Amino acid sequence: MGGAAALEKLVPVLLAFGGGALLARRKTVPAEASKAFADYAFLFAVPCYLFGNIYTSDLGALFNWRAIGGYAAAAALAVLAIAVAATARGIREPRAVALRVMAGVQVNTAYFAVPVFITVFGTAAPIFPVLLFQVCVLSLVVISIMELGRAGPGTGGPGSRLGRAVGASLATPLVLACNAGILLNLLSVRVPAVVLDGAAFVGDSASPVALFALGLHLGGQGLDLRGTSREELALIAFKCLGFPLLAWVVCGALFDVPGQWLAYLVLIAAMPTPQNLFVFAQRYDVGVDLSASLVIKSSVVSLLLLPLWLHTVAS
Repeated sequence: MGGAAALEKLVPVLLAFGGGALLARRKTVPAEASKAFADYAFLFAVPCYLFGNIYTSDLGALFNWRAIGGYAAAAALAVLAIAVAATARGIREPRAVALRVMAGVQVNTAYFAVPVFITVFGTAAPIFPVLLFQVCVLSLVVISIMELGRAGPGTGGPGSRLGRAVGASLATPLVLACNAGILLNLLSVRVPAVVLDGAAFVGDSASPVALFALGLHLGGQGLDLRGTSREELALIAFKCLGFPLLAWVVCGALFDVPGQWLAYLVLIAAMPTPQNLFVFAQRYDVGVDLSASLVIKSSVVSLLLLPLWLHTVAS
């Protein structure tokens, strides 16, 4: 795929994202409205899209275990690299290290990867296995460290705090939708066509609404480029360049992942830091300013680099 073709594929993404940013900057639509749009996408539209598509998918083709194993190996190496680098910089607090690991390895699936894949490839199916791996493995590791390092009266013991956090993570609409689609698919349960049509109708709105919400949020927050620290630059560079390159090498050279799946995994790894990094930072009172900056700036950098990655993996 040439550079011009890659840019053409991304025109809808740029239009939805840029429209939100422009309207927020001009104060035509208040930036605070991004939360309502984001909640609609995250809690309703994206789960509807995921459920319908997983239910009707060929799970044997969808869960390519070689591809998933390669991505998991690349993610494990990335986690180790960030943890070692953070420790070398004198960061010893486990929650602070976990936050940086999440910033460099987790990807923004619901608000970024899903709409981009729908727009570029016409499907977000390759994201489903990575989404489950991210929520059921990576997120649980981060939540466990955060909860066990949490202190304060009235929060309960470590076991109860960890149990609540794990339960809340696994009970998110995204995970429930994925698991419901997989279970009904495996059991060959017939879901009425009217339900699938309704889910498809709502799910079709997930991509533009999620990108518009992200644009509104970033347009309202603005960018403070001059205040970017060296640590922020390093984490953004690793997230947007280092991790996708690592995924390319590990999945391609070590796991021999076939071409189309290799392209999917590299693009997924190139997605920005997820918005829930900021939510975690606020909840556990660690690195709040750093997390807010990383979410915004990595989103912008990832969007700018998408044509390059799309051209590279498709060539």
